[in-house]
Amino acid sequence: MIVPSHRSLVFRLVVAAGIWTLLVVAGAGVFVNTQFRDAQVRRFDQGLSILIDDMYANTSVEDGLVKAPFLTDIRATRAYSGRYWTIFDSTGDGSLRVIDRSRSLFDSDLMLPSAQLDRLIAAPGKTIYFDLRGPQDARLRAGGLLARLPGHATPVIFLVAEDRSPIDADTGRFVRITAFALLILSGGLILAVVVQVRFGLQPLFQLRREVAHVRRGKAERVDGRYPEELEPLAAELNALLAHNQEVVERQRTHVGNLAHALKTPLSVMLTEASQQPGQLAEVVTRQAQTMREQVDHHLRRARAAARSQTSGERTPVEPILDELAVTLERIFQDKADGRGVEIDWRCPEDLCFQGEKQDLMELAGNVMENAGKWCRGKIRVDAVRTGEARMTLTVDDDGPGLTPDERAQALKRGQRLDENAPGSGLGLSIVDELARAYGGSVQLGESPLGGLRVSLDLPCAES
Repeated sequence: MIVPSHRSLVFRLVVAAGIWTLLVVAGAGVFVNTQFRDAQVRRFDQGLSILIDDMYANTSVEDGLVKAPFLTDIRATRAYSGRYWTIFDSTGDGSLRVIDRSRSLFDSDLMLPSAQLDRLIAAPGKTIYFDLRGPQDARLRAGGLLARLPGHATPVIFLVAEDRSPIDADTGRFVRITAFALLILSGGLILAVVVQVRFGLQPLFQLRREVAHVRRGKAERVDGRYPEELEPLAAELNALLAHNQEVVERQRTHVGNLAHALKTPLSVMLTEASQQPGQLAEVVTRQAQTMREQVDHHLRRARAAARSQTSGERTPVEPILDELAVTLERIFQDKADGRGVEIDWRCPEDLCFQGEKQDLMELAGNVMENAGKWCRGKIRVDAVRTGEARMTLTVDDDGPGLTPDERAQALKRGQRLDENAPGSGLGLSIVDELARAYGGSVQLGESPLGGLRVSLDLPCAES
């Protein structure tokens, strides 16, 4: 099962929290700004309402003619001051006639849009507020009232307007200040989420590292102190590790018992056959020996498969290669006209095989021994780290080598390419199956020395 890294989890949590924070803050900002703007407009409309009521209350009708009130507002007397008013009289054909207007309009007029006229007609006696364009294309806030005056046959419309740039400026300034404040708030909230997630999930990251240490062989169980919520998980993990170790040990015991149970009858058969010479005895001896080798092979494979499931072992590679090189040079000291075999090996000091020493001895030993049998006098061994958790063990010799077809045959169980050479033909087959049990592989190729190259891909423990 592939588990996402904790960095991606933190990233997703922070991004989700950040988006949620920005949405909430942005929504709150829009709501606050809208409420502030509406409050400003309502307060502005109240001033327009007072002016309209004053005009309506002080307007009179004399001899059927509407007389505009005398207003002392000095702003309405200055040209383009920003405060304007107009009194309209409706005619019989639906058009409007200006009865009077403020001096501040100078040479301009307040035009009442038809849509707003319809609103006034639909709600007589009620003040209607709207926006319109005034002198010098200024944006105005206007209020209109359609009312009837005693002694006047047609309805009269009172229209007042005032430059709304002050409330727009106040609203814009409030929006900028609010946006800046909310931006700081958002950054603080996101930072708080990052800190909370990072430190809140730290025990989980620690537990992950502890489990990784167990898997890589750096520890046997999950240690450390965890919050109350994670203590049961750590305890269950330790119980699972203990159970797996118990199962493996039980299987190893069964394998050992099976080995003893099978080897004893085979030894009896070999002993009896050796005491009764003849053709039948030779057949029994040969087949019993083959059975013993097969039993050893399959028991070895079963043990390796069981060990590979509990990756708690770390075996330094350098001392194993040194020991094998010394042993094999001594075994093959009479080879090549008495000059012996020279084994040149290289390995980093911190390189460790993730598995048991016995299995690495068997893997490297079989390959190096095979090279010693076929080489003319020179063997080169290189062990290197090839990935985060992989290593490659390469063995080259200067022997005759193998053709591509022979390389494919060499890995088959019990296959012997030279019947005159000693051995059962299980060497490379054992290496191949043992490497596969550890999740690795064996590759045969042409060596730069002229002979065979055997490359083992194996699990590597962290240094």
